[in-house]
Amino acid sequence: MTDSRNLLMGCGGIGGILAAKLLDAGRPLTIVTHNPSIAEAIGQHGLIVHDDGQRQTVPAHATPTLPAHAGPFDFVLLATQPPQVEDAARAALPALAPNGAMVCLQNGLCEQRVAAIVGAERTIGAIVAWGGSMLAPGQYERTSEGGFVIGRLDGADDSRLNQLQTLLAPSGPVQLTHNLRGARWSKLAINCAISALGTIGGDRLGALLRYRFVRRLALEVMTEAVAVAHARDVQLEKVAGTIDLDWVTLSASERAVSGSPSLMAKHALLLAVGAKFRRLRSSMLIAIERGREPAVDFLNGEVVRRGEESQIDVPLNRRMQAMIHAIARRERTPGIALLRRLYAETRSEVGAQPPYARPSSNQPAAYGSAL
Repeated sequence: MTDSRNLLMGCGGIGGILAAKLLDAGRPLTIVTHNPSIAEAIGQHGLIVHDDGQRQTVPAHATPTLPAHAGPFDFVLLATQPPQVEDAARAALPALAPNGAMVCLQNGLCEQRVAAIVGAERTIGAIVAWGGSMLAPGQYERTSEGGFVIGRLDGADDSRLNQLQTLLAPSGPVQLTHNLRGARWSKLAINCAISALGTIGGDRLGALLRYRFVRRLALEVMTEAVAVAHARDVQLEKVAGTIDLDWVTLSASERAVSGSPSLMAKHALLLAVGAKFRRLRSSMLIAIERGREPAVDFLNGEVVRRGEESQIDVPLNRRMQAMIHAIARRERTPGIALLRRLYAETRSEVGAQPPYARPSSNQPAAYGSAL
């Protein structure tokens, strides 16, 4: 058992389930959630987790603000949504032990944002390979199994990684990596497809990936993200040790044809992903439904911004980013009809220029023909 002193910032889908697993295993944990209704529900009823048909209740206490003179904490587990991660890091910084570390559990590329606040040597990334959602304040559902991949942005060895591995073990297997950057970009590419399509489609992942055109969109948006990663000299890591984003990327020939054995294999992979994570519901969609800011600027928006820096055009990611903002403003209604519209609007013949190179001003961005 770890004897570290731990602070959890954020108690949504991932944070709530993680808190329940840690407390149930006897890990010391202080919980802060800025949502008073969540704090009240946890105090009255504990953390209630539905996992694989089982209902677990773990007694817990949460506060809306960090208690005065709290800490010092060895680990600050940042489990907020990406738009709130920097504020959470600033709020918790005074309570971080001198040799402590902040742990980024968000999707996207949040380690660099947190490192700018607390220092790179006090920042650890933890890629979450399982899904969870909050059904109601203090009530959670684990939607898929999995563990974590943890490491530092500089790839350095760090004794704190072994301590964090022990701390997180009750929630699933924990793998250490010397290539956090590559693992993050691989996960980012998948999230740009899964989370964004889930938001626009307004449904769980399993239902959406049954549609062939949705799988095609997923392949295209991941291809754009991988192109940007390559332009930035990122060595991509396999996701969960099996999903190779370099293989998933559409080749120029695959973008130009209506079908091929390699395309069938990639569609089969996405069908398998849809089956495994069939209950997964986009956290961005949930945020919009609750009147909160979606994290699209930290997912597809990161690809757009880094693509501009690297002179790589990513028209599908850009269009999806704009569409999700329109959904958040209640200007668009999520659903399969909106996904069909996105698909129709992005069809064009494959141009003569290389895949995803920046188009000239008089030439539309090239997309593959429909499968």
